[in-house]
Amino acid sequence: MSAPVVARPSTPAPASPPPAAPDAPAPAARRRRRPPRALALDAAGVTTLVVATLVLGAPLLWMLLASLKRPDELYAVPLQWLPQGLDLGNYAQAAQTVPLGTLFANSVGLTVAGAGLKVVLGLCCAYALVFLDVPFRRTVFVVVLAALMIPPQITIIPNYTFVASLGWLNTYQGILVPGLASAFGTFLFRQHFLSLPTSVLEAAQLDGAGHWRRLWRFVVPMSLPTVAAVGLVAVVTEWNDYLWPFLVVDDPRKMTLPVGLTLLQNVDGMTNWGVLLAATTVVTLPVLAVFLVLQRRLVAGLTAGAVTG
Repeated sequence: MSAPVVARPSTPAPASPPPAAPDAPAPAARRRRRPPRALALDAAGVTTLVVATLVLGAPLLWMLLASLKRPDELYAVPLQWLPQGLDLGNYAQAAQTVPLGTLFANSVGLTVAGAGLKVVLGLCCAYALVFLDVPFRRTVFVVVLAALMIPPQITIIPNYTFVASLGWLNTYQGILVPGLASAFGTFLFRQHFLSLPTSVLEAAQLDGAGHWRRLWRFVVPMSLPTVAAVGLVAVVTEWNDYLWPFLVVDDPRKMTLPVGLTLLQNVDGMTNWGVLLAATTVVTLPVLAVFLVLQRRLVAGLTAGAVTG
């Protein structure tokens, strides 16, 4: 006969730990105090930036404000920064003294044509140096680097002799053609092209794209910051060029704005400073506005081209 089974009292299950209370928000971390040396460096940097801005910006601001003043305000003592009223008489007198509209149109046309051709020629030359198996590629690149080291003033006499022999004095092509080759643009484009993915161009080649199509459909869209940087530098250079147009052209109808300032100076004999400053403002503001709008693309393009190879 089996023994009766005695039921043992069940051992109570261990009580589950109470749910953890949600973490209390950690106290805000106190900002670490920066060392005095870092604060001094920041203060020195800000001070330098402010001083540089004043040194560079004060003359431009004075030029703009002075161009709106009457002659008696320009020579007033003590110095007055703000004009009493917006007087555009200096601009009207400058336009009557010299053909300001013609000079402006000449500068715009030569700048657009010169900068555009510099960009196109630089793109084509850099593409050939990187993607074409042409002989003596490295030698050509060394020549481009050497051209960057030659001051442009050295080439003035040979270029003038060449232009005069072609009968291009007092012509637009005489101003434009000698400066079309851009060693800077070729160098920057070449350095950037070395960083482009070759797989994209190889796929385009397998699809039957020729060199011309690969350049404009693939290489240029991937190089827009560098194209903008080279274009901006070319625009500023062409717009501000003074010495070469001054030597080649003496016809007021073919002059550019910087050369026209000399013509205005000779007419007024450097006595009517309000008129001279008004014409200088017309020369300065367009290229300054273009530079301020495209300055970020300039930095991005120069950084994208900083590749060795």
